[in-house]
Amino acid sequence: MIEKTSSFPPRESMDFDVVIVGAGPAGLACAIRLKQLAPEVSIVVVEKGAELGAHILSGAVIDPGPLDALLPQWRADEDRPLRTEVREDRFHLLWPSGGMSLPNVLMPRLMNNHGNFIGSLGNLVRYLGAKAEALGVDIYPGFAATELLYGDKGEIVGIATGDMGLGRDGGMKPNFSRGMELRSKYCLFAEGARGSLAKELIARYRLDEGRDPQKYGLGLKELWEIAPERHQPGLVQHTFGWPLDDKTGGGSFLYHFDANLVSVGFVVHLDYANPTLSPFEEFQRFKTHPRIAAVLEGGRRIAYGARVITEGGVQSVPKLSFPGGALMGCSAGFVNLPRIKGSHNAIASGMLAAEHVARALAAGRANDALDDYDAAWRGASVGRDLIPVRNAKPLWSRYGTRLGVALAGLDMWAQQLFGASLFGTLHHRKPDHASLKRRAEVTPIAYPKPDGKLTFDRLSSVFLSSTHHEDDQPVHLHLQDASIPIATNLPDYGEPARLYCPAAVYEVVYADEVTKKDPRFVINAGNCIHCKCCDVKDPAQNINWVPPEGGGGPNYRNM
Repeated sequence: MIEKTSSFPPRESMDFDVVIVGAGPAGLACAIRLKQLAPEVSIVVVEKGAELGAHILSGAVIDPGPLDALLPQWRADEDRPLRTEVREDRFHLLWPSGGMSLPNVLMPRLMNNHGNFIGSLGNLVRYLGAKAEALGVDIYPGFAATELLYGDKGEIVGIATGDMGLGRDGGMKPNFSRGMELRSKYCLFAEGARGSLAKELIARYRLDEGRDPQKYGLGLKELWEIAPERHQPGLVQHTFGWPLDDKTGGGSFLYHFDANLVSVGFVVHLDYANPTLSPFEEFQRFKTHPRIAAVLEGGRRIAYGARVITEGGVQSVPKLSFPGGALMGCSAGFVNLPRIKGSHNAIASGMLAAEHVARALAAGRANDALDDYDAAWRGASVGRDLIPVRNAKPLWSRYGTRLGVALAGLDMWAQQLFGASLFGTLHHRKPDHASLKRRAEVTPIAYPKPDGKLTFDRLSSVFLSSTHHEDDQPVHLHLQDASIPIATNLPDYGEPARLYCPAAVYEVVYADEVTKKDPRFVINAGNCIHCKCCDVKDPAQNINWVPPEGGGGPNYRNM
């Protein structure tokens, strides 16, 4: 180990016309569209995952409209990433031992999935990456963007990637290498929900001023290989209700695709109130329902992952432009909650951003605000997709699952038939971290032990995510005040990080487990699957998630 020094070597620097942070659907669509419009423009995309798609997680039922616009020939390609078209939609309201099917005729037209595709968003990203590279885009996987570079006037002039080879104490190890400065005329951010640099940008430029607080859900997903006789290619099934109570928002998905594969997942809205709730355990419990167990029994679980998604809708979208760059995709909050879809809007927003960047560069501009992009999205396909569903989340939060979902359906019907909402535009009242009640105010939830067949523990699940971090590196989960977990969160809430984290990152360890004396808060950072739930849900907002060393984290396959 080389001793820690306050004087690191200087960074090397590279110049590009455009730097894109995040090689997801938004970032890659932006790069492709920009090259289509201006082949001479130099573009670099940095991605913290070890390879393209490594950190990409989604259901995924994908609306192909924006993909058709970006790459009209994709359906004819031999290596096309999406092959299973939706054949049947089912909606169920569940209770503990049964449920009821909701007639499709009751669903607003926008909830119809026919014409969409089931598949792996990670595989789609790998396909888009190949198309981008063929056009001359430089893509650097395994490099985490960790720092914003500012110009003399406070504008963004690029980003710096993280240093590699740092020890736990922050000192340089023998394999240390300094991060790179990637400077640009415009820097575009497509980090996904709750991105670390996007969070800094929103705060610095007050991009959320006059907007509602962003709302989030935690999506958990497993990929199963099931018996052929149980497989129904093209079936899309959604449920709400059990195992969550009526005041706790969330629901499930079950998607049949490819060769005997089923994506089974569960979303818990992070404005839940009971601090003893565990989204992971609710997901495991959900799989024991007769309607779900009948599909999975005898099958084999082959992958696991989790990720927060944005749920705030148009009310929570921040201003997208700032001096030197813009936000795209889930960094902007473009998920359509009722449809449980965001990848189509990510692609569309990336394309829209590219078109405005191309115009700016052609006009000789650089490092100014792309305000025309911010002004355009509401009138484009993204806005047309999100505006009709803007009241779904507020109604669900205020009136609970049964009444809230029914009112949201009526509101969507009213807009479809009459072009007007029954409620105008409802607003989100508070951020998700402010919704927890004290432990003394709730009935603690007891969860059954996993059976190892349908239900599993968190550590064996993390193993299936292929998560890896270098052991001797700085902890990337920063506590602003190290005393809060034990001094405040433990007595008030039972330290909910132990339960809301889907990867067993956080523990409270006692010197004496019998008497519960001398508690200590432990962070198992090596387990982290980069879901960002802790950054959202910690009641004290004491945990700040930042990227670990580039290439660390999960390595999702076919997810």
